[in-house]
Amino acid sequence: MVKSEPEAYAWPTFVKEGRTAWTGVRNFQARNNLRAMREGDAVLFYHSVSEKALVGVARVCRTAYPDPTASEGNWDCLDLTPACPLPEPVTLASIKAHPDLQELALLRQSRLSVLPVTRPQFVLLLSLGGIAEGTLKKEGLLP
Repeated sequence: MVKSEPEAYAWPTFVKEGRTAWTGVRNFQARNNLRAMREGDAVLFYHSVSEKALVGVARVCRTAYPDPTASEGNWDCLDLTPACPLPEPVTLASIKAHPDLQELALLRQSRLSVLPVTRPQFVLLLSLGGIAEGTLKKEGLLP
């Protein structure tokens, strides 16, 4: 999962651009989560702060490489392309209320901008957003 304030970089902007470098990650744990992503991985796109909701699914199209916006330190970025919007945004309130999502990193480490999500969590979150598991497989969002 990647998080962005919609005022800074929103899902519609991402879709319009068609591709982005996910730069500016300056937390070691978030950076390591970013480095663990592989080409083709599906990534949840979360609007933080003002909206607090999952709004879409992206795909990794280039794995971690040195972040050109970093003036010092060992920071990486990666490239993402939009895969699909969620028919229904999945709000933070609905995530917090779901008993099967209590271990989700978003709830445990809410300040991180790049978070791991397990496969069962991913499937459940997208089903809450109106995308069935069969559709995920058909669209290549699940192996």
